[in-house]
Amino acid sequence: MIPRKLALDELNRLTVDDFKNAEKFPYCLILDDIRSLNNVGSVFRTADAFRAQKIYLCGITGTPPHRDITKTALGATESVSWEYVPDVVTLARQLQAAGWIVAAVEQAEGSTSLTKFSPTVGKQYAFVFGNEVNGVRNELVEAADVVLEIPQFGTKHSLNIAVTAGIVCWDFLQKT
Repeated sequence: MIPRKLALDELNRLTVDDFKNAEKFPYCLILDDIRSLNNVGSVFRTADAFRAQKIYLCGITGTPPHRDITKTALGATESVSWEYVPDVVTLARQLQAAGWIVAAVEQAEGSTSLTKFSPTVGKQYAFVFGNEVNGVRNELVEAADVVLEIPQFGTKHSLNIAVTAGIVCWDFLQKT
């Protein structure tokens, strides 16, 4: 039998209201100083696809509504809860005080390979993604409970922020 591509009405997608009322997975995404609004929109789509609790937009990261975010988010800015918080380090400390585990996604000394990362059942995770050029700011790397690194085997050792978020979300859901 030759596989048939499913039509949109066969995908059983949630409505925006159903999504908002659906149970979310125990994680949120923090975007700090993300310059590309297309990257922000792509992360909204990923957060919708993998039912994140929330996205925090920090520093210079653009916020909806903006046509470049809307273009790549494809409506996910309406389904995914989000909040702008100016200072990412203050946010991280507030989340930690509330019991969240803050995980900076960065190439750093002493980092944990994503392949060896084992989320603690019953804990909520806040995954922090940094600027496209400079990455996660040092102060946040130092304040994080864990630093996660995606193994890479090519010459660049650099992934697009939206790709990185997709890998981390998928990996987290596979392990919880």
